[in-house]
Amino acid sequence: MISFSLTEEQQMLVDAVRRYAGRDLRKSLRDADESGQLPAGLLDAGWDLGLIPSNIPEAYGGFGEHAALTGALFAEELAWGDLSAAIGLLAPNLLVTPVLEYGTDAQKERLLPRFCDMSFVPAGAALIEPNLTFDPYQLTTTAVKEDGHYVLNGRKAYVPLAAEAVYLLVYASEGRQSQAFIIDKDTPGLTIGAREKNMGLKALPTYTLKLENCRVPAENKLGGEAGINFARLLSYSHVALAAMAVGVARAGYEYALAYAKEREAFGEPIAGRQAIAFMLADMAMEIDATRLMVWEAAWKLDQGLDAVSDAALVRRYANDMVMTVTDGGVQVLGGHGYIREHPVELWFRNGRGFATFTGMAMV
Repeated sequence: MISFSLTEEQQMLVDAVRRYAGRDLRKSLRDADESGQLPAGLLDAGWDLGLIPSNIPEAYGGFGEHAALTGALFAEELAWGDLSAAIGLLAPNLLVTPVLEYGTDAQKERLLPRFCDMSFVPAGAALIEPNLTFDPYQLTTTAVKEDGHYVLNGRKAYVPLAAEAVYLLVYASEGRQSQAFIIDKDTPGLTIGAREKNMGLKALPTYTLKLENCRVPAENKLGGEAGINFARLLSYSHVALAAMAVGVARAGYEYALAYAKEREAFGEPIAGRQAIAFMLADMAMEIDATRLMVWEAAWKLDQGLDAVSDAALVRRYANDMVMTVTDGGVQVLGGHGYIREHPVELWFRNGRGFATFTGMAMV
């Protein structure tokens, strides 16, 4: 029999993350969006939950095992609180998960213990490229092996926390195959551009990168000579982003539902009006359907099964779902939905970006 019940450990984790999201992230949601800055100490408070160390085996200083399904659970809750903070807090996973999956023994021993410290360690990854024909399987950033090094050339965009990151995982094309390279922040040839000005994610600092004859040691190629299974790594990202889309959509739906129950027109709550009631019902169904698709794709990843198709499909479905639901939230509030006093416009702006967030999160 198929069970959709969480384990006791998973439920405890979800409850802890939900409390943090409701207490800290929601409290700072609007101020962070307006100021363009996450509050001081917010990521450190989230780090205390141990979400990333819980993915790392004890042999490297952690206290758990990598599990995509568990990661999807807390990604949804964090995004329900604030998407900017969620992506920022989980940015180190953009390095940790690939190293866990494909790192050599030496790479694991060198990098993973750094992310088991008591304080937040900024790290991230650079996949997206600033061109209209961007295809993660056909990258224009190149890596050429030369004299015991790889020489990287290209440009990247939407790199979270790049200015603060201790390490970056840069994806580049090597012989027409997308591979990943671990780069220290002070590597010559790596230039971090100005902070980007985005429609959503206004509290999350993202940057462009320029790589000009950036030389990295050959041992910094993730997975060594064998490299990585890029399609599978991208699946971990698709699952994370789809889970976050569920969280953002859920936030918009819950706010719209509460508003509809309180707002009266013609002597009754507008939730009793058929058009509003049907819209809210459709929103709830889409959220639940997407969540189940996320869980199935994550479960397949955890079982070592081929989840490439499942992950790609749920990512595509979630991109459309979050736009439909957050737009519905704005519509339920009517004219109030367009006013910044209510957060539905913020969730709508964040939701619009999911189609372009490829590789910006990972479970």
